[in-house]
Amino acid sequence: MIKYQMPVLAVRDPEVSKRFYHDLFGQEVALDLGRNITFTGGFAIQQDFDWLVGIPKSTILHQSNNMELYFEVDDFDAFMDRLHGFLDVELVHPPRMCEWQQRVVRLYDPDWHMIEVGESMTVIAQRLLREGNSVEQTAQLIQHPAAFVEQCRKDME
Repeated sequence: MIKYQMPVLAVRDPEVSKRFYHDLFGQEVALDLGRNITFTGGFAIQQDFDWLVGIPKSTILHQSNNMELYFEVDDFDAFMDRLHGFLDVELVHPPRMCEWQQRVVRLYDPDWHMIEVGESMTVIAQRLLREGNSVEQTAQLIQHPAAFVEQCRKDME
C-alpha cells in the first residue's frame, strides 16, 4: 500500500521560510531537521532540493505559478489586516470575489511559491443561511453539495 504523506517545497533559506509560515499562517513546526522542516499543517520545506533529488540546481524554478498551497480562514478581513503588516510579501493578485462567493487572495512566499488564502466555505455557507437563503439556494450560490450546506446549518445550531 502506498500512503501519501505531504508536499515538499524547495526553499533557499529554511529559517526565513520557517518564520514566514509561522508568523503569517500560524504554522507550527512538527519536525525540524535543519534543511528539512515539516509543519503541523501537513507540508514540508527543503533546502538544497537539487542535492536531495540529484538534479542540477539550475533546474529548480522560482515563481513557476503551476501549484499553490491553499489555506482557509474564518475571518478573511482579519487575515488581510495581518497580511498588510508583511510589507515584503508580493501579491499574485489583490483580494477578489470568486463566482462561488468566496473571497480569496494569492501571494508569494519568500521562494516564490504561490499561496492562496480563501474565506472558509463553511463561514460563507453559514453567513448566507443566516441571511435567509435556503439550503438549496446556498448550495447553488456557493457551488457546493446541499449535504455540505446542510451540515453547515446543523453546525450553527
